[in-house]
Amino acid sequence: MSDSRPRKRLLVSFYGAWLALLRRILHWWVRSTVLPEDLDELELDPDRPVFYMIDSYALSTTLIVEQICVDLGWRRPLAPFEVGDTRLSRSFGANRRSGGVFFRRRKKRRHSRILAELIEREDLDTLGPVQIVPVTVLIGRAPDKEESFFKILFSENWAVGGRLKRLFSTFINGRATMVQFGKPVTLERIFAETDDREQALRRISRVLRVHFKRVRTAAIGPDRSHRRTLVERVVKSPAVREAVEAKARRENVSVERAEASARDYAREIAADYSYTFIRIADLLLSWFWSRIYRGVTVHHFSQFRDRAPGHEVVYVPCHRSHMDYMLLSWLLYHRGFVPPHIAAGVNLNMPLVGPLLRRGGAFFLRRSFRSQPLYASVFNQYVTMILDRGVSLEYFIEGTRSRTGRLLPPRAGMLSITVRAFLRNPKKPLMFQPVYIGYERLAEGSSYISELSGRQKKPESLSDFRNVINILRKNYGEVAVSFGEPIMLNRLLEAHHPDWVEEPVPDSAKPKWLPGLVDDLAHEIMVNVNRAADVNPINLLATALLASRKQALDEDDLERMIGLLKDVIILSSYSDRITVTPMTPGQVIEYGLELGVIERQQHQLGNIIRTDPTNAVLLTYFRNNIAHLVAISAWIACCFLNVQRVRKDRLLQLSRFVYPFIRRELFLPWDEEALSGVIEQCTGALTELGLLRSSTEFLQRAAGGSDESYYLRLLGGSLLQTFERYFITVAVLVKNGSGRLTRQQLERLCMLSAQRISLLHEFEAPEFYDRTLFKQFIESLFESNILGRDDDGNLTFDRELENFARDAKLVLAKEIRHTIIQATPELPELTREAA
Repeated sequence: MSDSRPRKRLLVSFYGAWLALLRRILHWWVRSTVLPEDLDELELDPDRPVFYMIDSYALSTTLIVEQICVDLGWRRPLAPFEVGDTRLSRSFGANRRSGGVFFRRRKKRRHSRILAELIEREDLDTLGPVQIVPVTVLIGRAPDKEESFFKILFSENWAVGGRLKRLFSTFINGRATMVQFGKPVTLERIFAETDDREQALRRISRVLRVHFKRVRTAAIGPDRSHRRTLVERVVKSPAVREAVEAKARRENVSVERAEASARDYAREIAADYSYTFIRIADLLLSWFWSRIYRGVTVHHFSQFRDRAPGHEVVYVPCHRSHMDYMLLSWLLYHRGFVPPHIAAGVNLNMPLVGPLLRRGGAFFLRRSFRSQPLYASVFNQYVTMILDRGVSLEYFIEGTRSRTGRLLPPRAGMLSITVRAFLRNPKKPLMFQPVYIGYERLAEGSSYISELSGRQKKPESLSDFRNVINILRKNYGEVAVSFGEPIMLNRLLEAHHPDWVEEPVPDSAKPKWLPGLVDDLAHEIMVNVNRAADVNPINLLATALLASRKQALDEDDLERMIGLLKDVIILSSYSDRITVTPMTPGQVIEYGLELGVIERQQHQLGNIIRTDPTNAVLLTYFRNNIAHLVAISAWIACCFLNVQRVRKDRLLQLSRFVYPFIRRELFLPWDEEALSGVIEQCTGALTELGLLRSSTEFLQRAAGGSDESYYLRLLGGSLLQTFERYFITVAVLVKNGSGRLTRQQLERLCMLSAQRISLLHEFEAPEFYDRTLFKQFIESLFESNILGRDDDGNLTFDRELENFARDAKLVLAKEIRHTIIQATPELPELTREAA
């Protein structure tokens, strides 16, 4: 008996040394990505006992987690676990285990044996502080597919694998290992719900099973069958069969020929997801981002990660650059989520490029298919099928890249298709995830400058890829990706049609309540994108410099103005998801000089910071990125450009008239009932910053020539071009008279007037070339009942519009108003010039 104890200790020591050796060998080969990236999000208490739970036991899994805990300085899973009088041989358990030497089968059990032993052996008060930390280890994570035996054999999937498979999987895919720690579950929280040990064990086990399943689903993804199989299923679906027969009757062709057309459409549309391509793209993009960007900053991802499990996810980011979809897919892949299927315009389905994009998850759609019922049916059915399989989607509801830096009016087509696809088979609740993407420099900057200056957009072509070499030679600063507040479709469905569950919508039906729901959904997405904005140094520099007459400021004034802009944004409390650069104003200026967007001119009386005309055009883009954050404060500042004192009730009256136009253009979050509170908060902020003085009835700015008056004028200047554009529209209407212009004629005259003013008077206003902005304002005039139509379709208005033109003198200087009135033509005059 006395000889057995030393022998046992010797065996334990030998086994420990053997595991340590295996761990070091494994560490030499395996490269793990640990999630979450910010481990503080776990809120793990280092002073409390920690017990790890892994999903499925494997020696390699245990050793990988052991090495990570050693690196982090955490409690080790292989170390003995002690709590109270209980001592266990290890500090981890496995939710599932498999048995068998050659053919592994999962053991049927409801609980982890060692977890059950822990709960049964110690009193509940002693166990309360114990933290159960779930850990998921995925080696070579990949979606289930049926096209490659090799990948099925050695990639992480839902099947039970044997020891040999695990060995080869670790050898082949070990450098693509993901280790995700979940938030700890404290036993005291479980025991607060029940003091029955058996019931507590069942509850813990159920929580762990749900957690592990959700993490694996997010990382590995659902079944993505072979493209050819999916195409056939789409073509053979009842909805497409009906559309095929209708096309055969309508065009007097055979059903076989119509079916062949449907099959061609499905092939044109369908993605061809390839995990091999994703892995290669990940390596290339990681290298590419490191070459052109200083870093990719991510905000509010943890909130998204907590909300996403149990939902079908549709990512709806803003569209600023071709980098957007690559960046978001790469980021999701690196943080443990499967890259989504991305709706791309058919213009990107170019030779060589199209097939590669398909393998990355892109599926293609035509710009419009209202006159093509068969194509529409095939596309709708394809979206329905991939959504039914739990595949996440991504699309840009703006329809195209923004050339002005503002969000574009949403196009509701894809939203409507997605909502109807969900209604056909509502398996899981659907979540729309808005994403804000902010850049400090644009890779497409040169093309945007020409388009912002009025030239036609150049269509995409293979020759564009020659610019990649030029892109690699430049530094584009940092990129911010910020996850906004998600929108749950069920909530909107309950609001618009409470009986949607009991009254399923037929495939061919389009209920009357659907357009209103889709419009509300689109608007809420845009608002939530804006509410997640990130304010970077270039945004601040652009807003401050472009408010000056010659895009130049004294360096001290610029520093003060940047500080004021930061304070205005923070004090306005726009949203709790708004993030602002931590750089000081001086650091912001140095950063802008380093990126080459501004230049410093030495002068004996003080340095001047300025930008050249080319950069000034592009800086309007970055100013517009955050225009919504300072819009109300800038509007208030505009009211003091030409007067020193304004009555508070007069300011609120003017604000109620102007706000609907600004709200529609900038997707502001407040309804008109909340406006008075917002005005009060913003005037309070401006008063706190010393830019305004408040009395019982009046608001007053400092006397002209003071620093405070100057900075208030600069703040108002950030929104001044918007009001110039509004006044151009009103001036064209008033000059031509009521009932004399059609809407199309008005839009054309506004564009021509704006362009002429920009050319003759050097207003740095590239947004004057954006027809969309004029369309939005005209539509707002209709919604406010300021504009109407007569029987001939001509635009009509009354004295309210003339009052609008009269009130403009409060905001616009006399010189500007006179210039605009002189430049706006009458329709007969324009007709004579055209003749």
